[in-house]
Amino acid sequence: MNIAYFLRPKKETSFLYEDHSFRRGLEKMRRLGYSAMPVIRRDGGYVGVVTEGDFLWRVFDSQSLRVPPDRNYESLKIRDILSNDRIKPVRINVSMEELLLFAQNQNFIPVLDDTDCFIGIVTRKEIIRYFAAELLNNENENHGAALRRA
Repeated sequence: MNIAYFLRPKKETSFLYEDHSFRRGLEKMRRLGYSAMPVIRRDGGYVGVVTEGDFLWRVFDSQSLRVPPDRNYESLKIRDILSNDRIKPVRINVSMEELLLFAQNQNFIPVLDDTDCFIGIVTRKEIIRYFAAELLNNENENHGAALRRA
C-alpha cells in the first residue's frame, strides 16, 4: 500500500513557517489545540516540528535568565526554538511497516518529497485504522478458509 493514500496534504494541514514569531506560533498551537506542528520554510522546505515543550523550555530559559518575556517573544522566531530530533519525517515512498514504527513514538509523521519539501502528514490514527482493517481482513479470510475445510 502506498502511503499517499493516507496522506493529509499540506493544504489541509496546519503548519508554521520558521520565520513566524514565538508569540504567533504559540497562539496558533493554542487556538488549534495541537501539542506539535510541522515547521517549514517559505519555499516549502521542511525544517522540523515544534512542540509545546520547545515553547515551554524557551519560557523557562527566559525566566532563569531574567529576560522580560514580552519584550523577547515578538522578535524570537520559531526556528530559534526548534529541537529537531524528536519527530522524524519520512519520504513519500516509505513502506507501511516502516511508517508503523514511526507511529509508535509520534502522533503524526511529516512526509517529504524527494527534494525535502513538506507535502503533508500521516496521522497515527490513519495508520492504526489501516493495520486494524488488515488484521480484520486476515481473520475473516482465515475463518472463511477454516469453514470451507470443515
